[in-house]
Amino acid sequence: MDIAYLFMSYLQSQQTAQTFLYHCYTQIEDEDAEIKSYENCNAFMYYLDHGIHFYRQGEQTEPFMQPILYYYGMIHLIKACLLTKRPNYPESTSLLAHGVTARKRKKKNYSFMNDEIKVQHNGLFPYFCEHLYKQPIPFAKRTMQGLLALIPEINPLFIFQNQAKLVVVGKQYSPLLEFPVNLLDNYHLTDQAFIRRVEAYLPPIKYVDIDKQMIRMEVAYPITEANGPFFMHQQTNELYFPLDRENFLPIHEVMIHYLLLYNLSMLCRYETEWWGDLFVNKPDIDFPFILHFLQITAHKIPSLLADELWQLTGNSK
Repeated sequence: MDIAYLFMSYLQSQQTAQTFLYHCYTQIEDEDAEIKSYENCNAFMYYLDHGIHFYRQGEQTEPFMQPILYYYGMIHLIKACLLTKRPNYPESTSLLAHGVTARKRKKKNYSFMNDEIKVQHNGLFPYFCEHLYKQPIPFAKRTMQGLLALIPEINPLFIFQNQAKLVVVGKQYSPLLEFPVNLLDNYHLTDQAFIRRVEAYLPPIKYVDIDKQMIRMEVAYPITEANGPFFMHQQTNELYFPLDRENFLPIHEVMIHYLLLYNLSMLCRYETEWWGDLFVNKPDIDFPFILHFLQITAHKIPSLLADELWQLTGNSK
């Protein structure tokens, strides 16, 4: 258990939750910081407690039921994070909606990988994107394959199909980055235009060196977050970058997992015949991608959201 995850367990008492919330509210200069910290400490504590319990139950059950448990576990942890920045959350009942919708499904020839999810203007998803990550949502709808393509741990499954979606360009704690020159063809950009494209998402660039194989650069400080268009592999700490222009998206990885888990939880609950057949007969490529994603999200999302809380202390991991 890393320090951030341990910190999330530490916050599950009234005393520690209230003290932490008071610190958070003074940082955002809330005039009622002390009052709000006392008012919100129980909700904050229970959001964390319920979220962790959902994930623990998910790990102990069959993959057949995991999407529901992981989705609601994620929602509770997100709400805990929101309470650190929004003392009056939820400000309206519209925020209690999911904030996304799945399209109506065709009973024949349904493909999870090709299924789409649409973002709504109101609800939890657009709300936490704005207030946790300060990011506009870079699409109105997206396929499941397009979302899975942005998760580094999923990339080997795409490689098995000779369809790699991401490439390693650095390490989490290193300021050195290396982009293969062949990316320029995929992005339809010159080397200078490519550098201008990526520098908006990087710390200040100290120098750039270009040869026939690589565009090398050193930035002022390492990238440490799973924030698109750069994505972090949880086990290796390698930094991944999209190989194709269509996957160049400024989106935090928590946002990606939310959309995938929402759709999987809807399938699990309402598409009984298709979901049952998926686990009994394993008819197509959907099964290994879904199974592997569930294994990844079970550990990565609690860790990423624990990091959100730990960073508010001003400490580093």
